[in-house]
Amino acid sequence: MNNHLINRELLSSIQSAFDYFSVLTLTGPRQSGKTTLCRKLFADLPYYNFEDMATLSAFQQDPKSFLMKHDDGMIIDEAQRFPEIFSYLQVLVDEQNFNEGKRRRYIVTGSANFSLMQQATQSMAGRTAVMTLLPLSTQEINSEFPDVDTDTRILRGGYPAIWNTDEKGRNLMFGNYYTTYVERDLRSLINIKDLTQFNTFIRLCAGRIGSECNASVLSVEVGVSVPTIQSWLSILEASYIIYRLHPYHANIGKRLTKTPKLYFYDTGLAAWLMGIRSEEQLSLHPQRGNLFENMIINDFQKYFYNKSERADLFFYRDKGQREVDLLQVNPDGRINTYEIKSSKTYRPEFFEGMHYLQNLLKERIASTTLLYDGNQDFIQQYDSFCNYRNLQNVIKEFIV
Repeated sequence: MNNHLINRELLSSIQSAFDYFSVLTLTGPRQSGKTTLCRKLFADLPYYNFEDMATLSAFQQDPKSFLMKHDDGMIIDEAQRFPEIFSYLQVLVDEQNFNEGKRRRYIVTGSANFSLMQQATQSMAGRTAVMTLLPLSTQEINSEFPDVDTDTRILRGGYPAIWNTDEKGRNLMFGNYYTTYVERDLRSLINIKDLTQFNTFIRLCAGRIGSECNASVLSVEVGVSVPTIQSWLSILEASYIIYRLHPYHANIGKRLTKTPKLYFYDTGLAAWLMGIRSEEQLSLHPQRGNLFENMIINDFQKYFYNKSERADLFFYRDKGQREVDLLQVNPDGRINTYEIKSSKTYRPEFFEGMHYLQNLLKERIASTTLLYDGNQDFIQQYDSFCNYRNLQNVIKEFIV
């Protein structure tokens, strides 16, 4: 491992944002690299961190003067500590005078999605570019660590700092990350009376990766009400810990499942919550296939976030248990379908679910692709197969 800064695919989207906006709002999980990216990209701008109480206090005493003290603008980090900042930015942007055609640039970052985004969308509608930086994608990891094996990729996940440490450091960092999240972010979002129950809940969520997320079942296992489970799920989503992949619904005359599936934004954290501490453990773990699937679906999420575009991603499952792991809907309504297998061996039966859906939806299916861990790639419109490391080749071919 090394300490080299990994190039982020979101960079070009961020650079172009200031052609249209004076304010960039950058959200994402803690430790996803927001601060590093912004300070590297906008090294000419002064940097302020609202985690520093003196800085936050100075801002609160005279927000307008604080924001106008630098002619070129500034970077404001950890803005979830004072999400009302957007109200002051709104006034400033609306009043802003152009200085020889040059506008001030304000970069506002934060890791608590709910409070930050609520203020940004209410106060800064049409005035800010909103982007999300998720942990490293497979493509970004490939650029620096092309020879790392699959189990290591799953265990390390995508937080950049994890890639600059060893196995012991990895486990220590995940432990500290989770403790910090519970003790700081979580306590600021909700009042949890029993942390033991919440710890049980989040570990049960990790064990359900790739499975349908049933709040009623979780409430029984954790010992809290269904509304509490639903609230906790929303908090995990707001904190960029989990997301829910929704089932595809179309007027196709079939009884389809209505329950979303649960995934983690980072497979390393999920594996740590499952108690997996080594590649040897992971190789034999019953959840390895689900973690592999999670990693690939994350890459699709990251592709669209990095393009600052909407990700129309779904899965298919009907009451007959016919299933396709991932459906991606293009703007023209046609659907790219993907089956995800951790196997290194190609098998024709991997296409059965996609063939079933293809027979059902006919010309609405744009492509059928197997993403797996094998060494051979064969990319064509239908019945492609591709190593997951080469996912970008599939995306360039099929995603409009």
